Amino acid sequence: MSLNHIMRNTLLFCGIFLFVFNVNAQTVTEEVEPIITDNTSRIDSKTTVKSPPPSAISPTINTSNSDLCTVGVSGAVQTQILGLSAGKTVRDMNCEKLKNAKTLYDMGMKVAAVSVMCQDKRVFDAMMNAGTPCPYDGLIGAEARAAWQEDAEKAPKPEDTMRSVMNDDSLLTVIGFSLVIAIAAILSVL
Repeated sequence: MSLNHIMRNTLLFCGIFLFVFNVNAQTVTEEVEPIITDNTSRIDSKTTVKSPPPSAISPTINTSNSDLCTVGVSGAVQTQILGLSAGKTVRDMNCEKLKNAKTLYDMGMKVAAVSVMCQDKRVFDAMMNAGTPCPYDGLIGAEARAAWQEDAEKAPKPEDTMRSVMNDDSLLTVIGFSLVIAIAAILSVL
């Protein structure tokens, strides 16, 4: 076989193959029906809240009136189960003493105003050190100094001052705060 003969047979074979393949491809595509797809999907979702947001809100205690000698104190604790909030006003004993002394002074009772201030051990000591002792049963000046030296037991002591009253109130505050913490700890364990 010659090379021309092989090439001619190969071309003839390829031509017949392409003609048959092309005819079959057209026949097949004409007979095929269009493909229709139907796709539906459904999504179900659930949201579960395990714990609510904290909502214990401290009460506001308005002490903006400057004529009151009180201070507002409040606090709140929130757990997943229970929220507690509390508030109260605390008397400022030093403020009350200053207001009383100023009122007495404004009424012209200067010795009584100084006597109110002298109930504080610090003021009493400062007055003695300055050479102007606190009044003693209406006596002032050198007579008051002599009377205070004779009856030193009547002089204010640190435990007699308003600070001890404030310490008692502070103790109650600490006890209350400790109870709130203890309850919160118990509830957080549950």
